[in-house]
Amino acid sequence: MADPQAFPLEPRPIRVGEGVLEDLRVRLGLTRGAVEEGNEDWAYGVPAGYLAELVAYWRDGFDWRRAEAAINAYEHYEVEVAGVPVHFLRKAGKGPRPVPLILTHGWPWTFWHWSKVIDPLADPGAFGGDPADAFEVIVPSLPGFGFPGPLRGFPDVNFWKVSDLWHVLMTEVLGYRRYAAGGCDVGGVVTSQLGHKYADELYGIHIGSGLPLDFFNGQRAWNFARAMPLVEGQSEEVRARIAELDHRFAPHVAVHMLDGATLSHGLSDSPAGLLAWLLERWHAWSDDGGDVESVFTRDDLLTHATIFWVNNSIATSVRYYANANRYPWTRSHDRTPAVEAPVGVTLVAYENPPGIRTAAERVEAFLAGPQAAWFNHVNVNAHERGGHFIPWENPEAWVDDLRRTFRGRRP
Repeated sequence: MADPQAFPLEPRPIRVGEGVLEDLRVRLGLTRGAVEEGNEDWAYGVPAGYLAELVAYWRDGFDWRRAEAAINAYEHYEVEVAGVPVHFLRKAGKGPRPVPLILTHGWPWTFWHWSKVIDPLADPGAFGGDPADAFEVIVPSLPGFGFPGPLRGFPDVNFWKVSDLWHVLMTEVLGYRRYAAGGCDVGGVVTSQLGHKYADELYGIHIGSGLPLDFFNGQRAWNFARAMPLVEGQSEEVRARIAELDHRFAPHVAVHMLDGATLSHGLSDSPAGLLAWLLERWHAWSDDGGDVESVFTRDDLLTHATIFWVNNSIATSVRYYANANRYPWTRSHDRTPAVEAPVGVTLVAYENPPGIRTAAERVEAFLAGPQAAWFNHVNVNAHERGGHFIPWENPEAWVDDLRRTFRGRRP
């Protein structure tokens, strides 16, 4: 393990140029809103009235410099890994032997979605925990999702190629002999690939959702309903849940995989359009009870949206979906389970599949179903509270689950 007192890089705080922020304000001031009626309940997508309120606040009230200062309370670094520019946040661990831990976000996340769990993981003693559970926390931005800027020279970027970058970052650039990894959404499959290809060099991994590594393989990988068909004999409850999940995820997966570049032309030009596309997912995928601001304050929403905007990163972030399918995942070995590293899984009832009602049933269904066979699972838990962004929505649950995964697996 590298000496945390001899970290090999010099910090580089984040600083967005004033010209970029002024251009954003001008564009927001020129927004032409959509003409719509009868959409107060979000049935057709993001309501025009609510979006207009956020756009006005983004232009006249939101303080990026305040958000930037909070972000810069942590150390930030930029480094090239195999020719790819990479940004990451670091929080040194406080404990007898902190284990290096890399946390990978998903879409439409930014690295800042991990902000609520960083301090408890790095310094558990300050939060009523055991200092023996401390981690040296590394939180990168997925290449093309934000800092250090627009991604060029990596047009085939996808989750399993990023796993190789992360392994080089942790073992060669930062010098850790072994490390731990965690992730959700796209970051979950990045992390699972680490546990598949580099199991001997990991203490273990902890993931959300437990998607199989071949999830995006196949000619109709964009068809979210393929695994949940409507067939005769299903109860109305099951059929309604299938339709609900299709509504939540199918347009996102299909458009990103089949027509992402076309979409990105508009989102790269219009901050209001970008905000709307991100906002629909933050609303629909979080356990917000119909009120997105019960999970994300307006400042939170606009901090994440600004990270996407100022780096002009929407196009390359969307491309991950198409490239996961265009360059399909293939096995590095034929052993079973495919993910040999010890695996912890955190699930939430908000994302329960059809026919599953509670968190306890979710665990039972996972263990009895085909997903479990992919993993050397050692700790599977589910929670009634929290949605797709669980490290943000229910950080205490995520931290407790992750700590449990690695107890007894430290040096």
